[in-house]
Amino acid sequence: MEKTRWSETVVLVDADYVDSVAFNLIVNFERMLNRPIPKADLSHWLVCVALDGGLKEGENDIQVVLVHCKEKEVLENFVPSVFETELDGKAFRDERLGEFKLSAVREEDVADAGNLFVQSFMTLADEKDIKRLILVPDMERHGAQIRDVAARTNGKEITLLVMEPQTGRGFRQEILGYSLMSAMGIRGEEFK
Repeated sequence: MEKTRWSETVVLVDADYVDSVAFNLIVNFERMLNRPIPKADLSHWLVCVALDGGLKEGENDIQVVLVHCKEKEVLENFVPSVFETELDGKAFRDERLGEFKLSAVREEDVADAGNLFVQSFMTLADEKDIKRLILVPDMERHGAQIRDVAARTNGKEITLLVMEPQTGRGFRQEILGYSLMSAMGIRGEEFK
């Protein structure tokens, strides 16, 4: 069996969770701003996520793992959105940060998507080649496990993108909503 070669930077996303957050932001900002809010541009969002995770400009190689439930075939609030045909095995290049390689990992009967996310984090935390892990987890469902793994992981920069501030050690954190708002074209000056 061939061993997976990991990049120094890996972004692990609970796709079901981030899609739900994006939906809530779209609904709420359409009411607040009195205008239609487009679906989030996935590549723009991932660039923002990488920057929030501390990635510097250069020829980086970034792997993105989108964990999703087996019933879900698309990200309903992002473009592009179809896991199997538009996302899995695809890549894009950002002129400032480098290449983003996408993988869509579907839950199987052995684990639901949330547990698969935690198991994936545990595995990635042990990988020697990975230097930076950027996570978009559902902290409401799996926060204790995520905090526990982060606290036990040494030698990696771990960033959590969350909607509410978290306590714990072994990670830094950024607010998830800001990157999503940017990917939806919502600008700060619209709130004045």
